[in-house]
Amino acid sequence: MEAATARVTAGGFPTFLRRWGAGPRAALLIHCSLGSSALWSGVAERLADGRRLTAFDLPGHGRSGDWRGPGDVQAQAAAMAGDLIEGPADLIGHSFGATVALRLAVERPDKVRSLTLIEPVLFALLAEARPDLMARHDAEMADYAAAAARGDWPLATRLFMAKWGDGRPWESLPEAQRATLTARIRVVEAASAVLRDDPAGIVRPGALDRIAAPVLILEGAESPAYIAAIDAALAARLPHARRAVIPGAGHMAPVTHPEAVAGEIRAFLGPAPEGAASAAR
Repeated sequence: MEAATARVTAGGFPTFLRRWGAGPRAALLIHCSLGSSALWSGVAERLADGRRLTAFDLPGHGRSGDWRGPGDVQAQAAAMAGDLIEGPADLIGHSFGATVALRLAVERPDKVRSLTLIEPVLFALLAEARPDLMARHDAEMADYAAAAARGDWPLATRLFMAKWGDGRPWESLPEAQRATLTARIRVVEAASAVLRDDPAGIVRPGALDRIAAPVLILEGAESPAYIAAIDAALAARLPHARRAVIPGAGHMAPVTHPEAVAGEIRAFLGPAPEGAASAAR
């Protein structure tokens, strides 16, 4: 199924969209850092019967507008997501995109029917719940952090993709794709402080506890231990959450294991109700 595309302004920002399906129940999909809405194709095609799915390119990603900062890129992404939802919708987020979905659930609960969080990289919660694993993460990312600090963006991008990519060797990627990823790595840096400092107060006492929507937390069985620790800490604080694991998958499960990811989401959401009110455009 080929996605329909559109360009709109959402959250005051030039935004590129992809849409699948034509059913009455709406879902909004939010991709990971260095990704784009196209990464959802395998999952969306398997969920589109009876649902209308919209995915958008984050600031500085895909065909949305450039992110030049300064400012809170997560807040901008949440504003875009909020504008793309007219009523309660199913939010499906991956990695950084999952933190955007959580932020919207905290700030605009009226927009959220359900949450699917695929490996949310909410490092502020990890630092609070498991400082030992936060230290392990920092040690594993030290070479990347050093390259970014000295402005060696090609090396920083290669190191980031080696840790968080889909497993393909950097040298196997087309030159144009490597150049595009390198140009976007600065947005990852812009997001890093947000993920650790939590300016939205997602992990402040009581914020997560007030999320009334049902939540599915997905992780890959082969992902780092600190991902499971974040998910466990989230599940402990979200009142209506359950966890599931994708066998054989790592951090990029929506890309590498779309059938399994879509199957878990479908089981969580249940059948799309006929005649449901329109929720997203």
